[in-house]
Amino acid sequence: MFLKGIALNYVLNVTDNLGRKVTGSFWYTFHVLAMTYLSFRAVLFDQAQGFRAIISVVSAQIYFTGWQALPLIGGLALSTGGVVIMQSTLQLSKLGGAGMMGELLVAVIVRELGPLITALIVIARSGTAIASDLGNMKVNRETEALEAMGINPLSYIIFPRIVGGIVSVVCLSFYFVLIALMGGYIVGYLFLDLSFVFYTDTLAQAVKFSDVWFFLLKNIFGGTIIFVVCSYQGLLVKESPSEVPQVTTKAVVNSIVYVVGFNLFVTLLSYLEQLTRYGII
Repeated sequence: MFLKGIALNYVLNVTDNLGRKVTGSFWYTFHVLAMTYLSFRAVLFDQAQGFRAIISVVSAQIYFTGWQALPLIGGLALSTGGVVIMQSTLQLSKLGGAGMMGELLVAVIVRELGPLITALIVIARSGTAIASDLGNMKVNRETEALEAMGINPLSYIIFPRIVGGIVSVVCLSFYFVLIALMGGYIVGYLFLDLSFVFYTDTLAQAVKFSDVWFFLLKNIFGGTIIFVVCSYQGLLVKESPSEVPQVTTKAVVNSIVYVVGFNLFVTLLSYLEQLTRYGII
């Protein structure tokens, strides 16, 4: 009886903790979505800051998130493309399936690595910056000053960052894919004597409309997740500057969890779509 009581208490504790985490995740997601809705609604109905001011913040966000990240994205894309092309040609040559190289490159770089690596870099650079910046604004009561001037902080601070972040993530991911494919050809040409015509033909035959659709879906919603979550975490700061590093860390962790989870979900949809296309299911 004693052991049964211990086992029952353990099961109840585990169930209680699991329920708390699920409930907490649900309400966290609800609050993030509510802030997103209120930000877009504030832009439509609160015009105190003016459209030009919003465009200036969007441009600044694109410059920081997109333009200044190009060298880092380019370097990672070149190395990624080179590694993928070497490994793919090596493995496919053993199986006699060199013609499948384009399919493999599209699956690995376009569908998976491009959106995921870009999202992780943006989280590391811009996500942390946004969370700490908004946290410091809360500590310095700058958001209260905006409200005193009749400007909704959601329309002037949050909305431009979300829009600029989405545009930057989509452009950076496309840039990553382009440089990775170019880097793959350069490595293939230098070390494997790969023909440019063969390389481009295999890629052109491998790309489908569904690949473009899933690519845009991952990047648009991935960018939205990153900047909404990081902005929400930054606004959770109350009074103490010591809260800023804490919310920044949570912003990074939560962004990674949500982005990876969403990418896995979209990949599952892509997998089911391919099974349907080939008549497997």
